[in-house]
Amino acid sequence: MSKMKQSQRHVFPTLAIALALIGLLVSMAGAVTDEAKEMYNSGIKAKQAGNLDEAILAYKGALAMDKTYVDPCINLGAIYFEQKEYDKALEMFKEATQRDKTNTEAFANLGRVEYQLKQYTEAETSFSTALELDSSTPDYYKELGKVYDKQRKYTEVISKLEKFHELTGGDHTSWYLLGKSYKKTDKITDAIAAYKKSIELKSDYPYPHSALGGIYLGQEKYTNAAGQFKTVLKINPKDYRAAYNYAIAIQSKNPEEYDTNISNWENFLKIAKKNPRTKKQMIATANETIKNLKEAKEQSDLQ
Repeated sequence: MSKMKQSQRHVFPTLAIALALIGLLVSMAGAVTDEAKEMYNSGIKAKQAGNLDEAILAYKGALAMDKTYVDPCINLGAIYFEQKEYDKALEMFKEATQRDKTNTEAFANLGRVEYQLKQYTEAETSFSTALELDSSTPDYYKELGKVYDKQRKYTEVISKLEKFHELTGGDHTSWYLLGKSYKKTDKITDAIAAYKKSIELKSDYPYPHSALGGIYLGQEKYTNAAGQFKTVLKINPKDYRAAYNYAIAIQSKNPEEYDTNISNWENFLKIAKKNPRTKKQMIATANETIKNLKEAKEQSDLQ
């Protein structure tokens, strides 16, 4: 799991995971004044007690007392990140990197906030700097790989995630993203293997199932494709894309199973009409297909 770090190399999960801020009572960051250190430690105690407002005031006080102190920047940025005040978190982590240009945690945390704000060029620079400072932390490879994925730099994604897997074995999201990049670079066999690995690690993760189904559909392996899309629908019955592709796969496999195919397309329409993101062309295609299937069924019944 990727981590956002606070001072003293204490980490907390980012994005969809709740942040867990852990701190030491003594700062290791350079020669700071005793008064600033005492104020900083009071901020840690306040945070541990759940008093965020008090913690924020203490960290700000420590920063005001000593312009060289880095740890309060990182911990304050962590609180802001937890509160989803990303602009304030960005300001704190930028300040941390300016106060200490060799602080790996500051650059990595800065990259995470920039990623959250969709500032992918800046995030690339921050994570690259973190890796230059510390090439032994696996998460930096994964997080830089995620940035490259957003930038559609698929060769770079492969490079970083393969290194991440070399160091850790990977997780379901990293294997999915690697599979996506393999597919984008026409390494279909590798893509299939990566998607299967992602599914092995987390079977109810829908994205590799959908991606694998798409590959099988293109290869005209309709039974395999239908199986993947059916799994997605079990995970998320409201996934209109999976319902659409499932209908295609089943009809391609058994074009004369009129009742089954009509039912599948009608199921897609039921799902799609409740989702405003559904493309109008998909709905139009489904309606036209149902019409043609009904006509074909009538002709078949007359024979």
